[in-house]
Amino acid sequence: MFAALGDATRLSLLTKLCAGQPQSISELAKGSNLSQQAITQHLRVLESAGVVRSTRAGRESLFEFEVEPIEQIKTYLDRVSEQWDQALARLKSFVED
Repeated sequence: MFAALGDATRLSLLTKLCAGQPQSISELAKGSNLSQQAITQHLRVLESAGVVRSTRAGRESLFEFEVEPIEQIKTYLDRVSEQWDQALARLKSFVED
């Protein structure tokens, strides 16, 4: 997931999808200098990572943001951060004593 989120174009697409409404590739390509094929490739990477979901609407694919995987990563990072804070506090205590 981190690799998928580590690209500026994919983060930009996620920002557009955070508005809450499913959007087509053509809608997501508006205002971008990327082709619809390039946008599609980025969306497929995000879909593989589980942070977007696509559904078919006639001939179009609509993409929408999936919150749950991001919340799971946030929970994990919060837990790791707390562990590091505790380890650093122990180190500080050891050095100061």
